[in-house]
Amino acid sequence: MAYLELNNINKTYGTGDNTSEVLSNINLKIEEGEFVAIVGFTGSGKTTLVNLINGLITPTSGEVLFKGQKVEGTSHDRGVIFQNYSLLPWLTVGQNVYVAVKEAFPKKSKKELQELVAEYIEMVNLTPAINKRPKELSGGMRQRVSVARALAMDPEMIIMDEPLGALDALTRGNLQDEILNIWSRNKRTALLITNDVDEGIYMADRIIPLRPGPKATLGPEFKIDIERPRDKTELNDNTNFKETRNAIIEYLMDIGNERKSEEREAFVLPDLAPKDFVNQFK
Repeated sequence: MAYLELNNINKTYGTGDNTSEVLSNINLKIEEGEFVAIVGFTGSGKTTLVNLINGLITPTSGEVLFKGQKVEGTSHDRGVIFQNYSLLPWLTVGQNVYVAVKEAFPKKSKKELQELVAEYIEMVNLTPAINKRPKELSGGMRQRVSVARALAMDPEMIIMDEPLGALDALTRGNLQDEILNIWSRNKRTALLITNDVDEGIYMADRIIPLRPGPKATLGPEFKIDIERPRDKTELNDNTNFKETRNAIIEYLMDIGNERKSEEREAFVLPDLAPKDFVNQFK
């Protein structure tokens, strides 16, 4: 039995003529302790997939299983790191994390919760900013708070919905390393949603492309046969990295071209003729 299973998942929005099938026949198995990345184009249904796994929405058909149990609603066992930080602007860094751990561990004392908050804020190097509010932080610092908040709840699985997509290259690279360092301590099961192939190869054990919608479905998996810990400066000279990267990019380009071809065939110009403005006023 896999740790996480998606069995024949379909997700449709709307009714009647306005029906849109976003995901179609999604099947996925992730083992305990595995780090999997799903890579795809913007608008391909990646966030819908995350919301199904986290229990924020339900599939139109099929089922999501976590440790053999059907996912019905959200759970502290599955911690999510969102792309847009989702911080409460009127609370400080410490308070944002405290609210989460208090909900996750209602039986712990206030002192124990404060110690937990301090531990995870230190883990993402934000102790000097513990009393600052989100508006006083950079984008990278806000995302660090989001990471600390998700991990402080001690989830059994970490789900990351393009958490680094809005950051500059340097901050993104630093946060990749921080997330990997934290993940490597206890090897929590992890799912990363990204549109960056290099990021997926650097962080994950295997990458699975998501074919663009409508009716988006998963493509073939690509295993990352590169030992951990990985060194970014050495990856460009790594044969496995180059071969895997080229294979994934080639696959994504092929399905992208296929999609464009289908859109061109489906697009028909309306049968219109210009008005005769000269003669209509005679």
